Amino acid sequence: MIYDISFTDNQHSRELPLDIASETSIRVVDSHTGGEPTRVVIAGGPDLGSGSMGERLQIMRNNYDHLRSAIVNEPRGSDVLVGALLCHPVAPDSAAGVIFFNNVGYLGMCGHGSIGLAVTLLHLGRLSLGSHRLETPAGEITFTLHDRNQVSVGNVESYRHLKNLTVDVPGIGPITGDVAWGGNWFFLVSEHNQSLAIANVTTLTDYTWAIRGALEAAGVRGRGGEIVDHIELFGPPSDPATADSKNFVLCPGRAYDRSPCGTGTSAKLACLMEDGRVKAGETWRQESITGSIFEAIAETTDTGVLPLITGSAFIIGESTLLVDPADPLRYGLPG
Repeated sequence: MIYDISFTDNQHSRELPLDIASETSIRVVDSHTGGEPTRVVIAGGPDLGSGSMGERLQIMRNNYDHLRSAIVNEPRGSDVLVGALLCHPVAPDSAAGVIFFNNVGYLGMCGHGSIGLAVTLLHLGRLSLGSHRLETPAGEITFTLHDRNQVSVGNVESYRHLKNLTVDVPGIGPITGDVAWGGNWFFLVSEHNQSLAIANVTTLTDYTWAIRGALEAAGVRGRGGEIVDHIELFGPPSDPATADSKNFVLCPGRAYDRSPCGTGTSAKLACLMEDGRVKAGETWRQESITGSIFEAIAETTDTGVLPLITGSAFIIGESTLLVDPADPLRYGLPG
């Protein structure tokens, strides 16, 4: 059942000047999914029109990027925070549309953010338990609310683009991995001789940032020339009885993912299934660097896999962000 939803790009925003309607008061709900925070903008955002989520993303990037920064960057946010702008959907049978963004830009899809958004809409009384459709810039996905915290996300089709690609990383040497799509572009590395432990995140961040720089220098791109802006390392889980793998995911803004990363898990599952290491319908349990776990299964298609990612999110706050025109840092710290 879909309840009446008062979206961010509502009539109130269209009636008032931008500096009053969009830049003074922005209502948000914060949650975390496996430790990774999501800030859903439920009112006070810009009117982005009625096009697809991809078209609206471009309008936001071109005309309202200062609001992205104001919402997720310091002093109101942090590098790890992911924003989710709630939008009216294009299709009448979709529950909502969403644009995901972070400290440096925009995301085609966000697995942990979709789980956080679903729990937020339930928390607000805007959706019931059960299955719903969600429109994202990367395409339409589905999600099922099992209870007030647990959600399964049916992600976009995921696939491996390049297998066993070796890139020479200055100061490290040759690193081999796969380029895969799971709603965002990933470089997946299993052989790295790094300790995947929370105490080692500074070293892991430097290591994966160097890999990303080497990929860009070598001109490695995803299908269509997109930047490969997520780096994912894999290793053994903390406890083989509860997980199949542990990962460390570096996001585009140099922050690491506290959750197991829904799009990264989807990309990994596409590679595992292509290699015959996981069969359709089998469960893959992905542990994050913080110890949280997503469960994933997938079915095969002619060109990839369709992953289903299950995790839990928890509401941690509701607030109104105030953007004072007199504040020199009203749009976030310069970066």
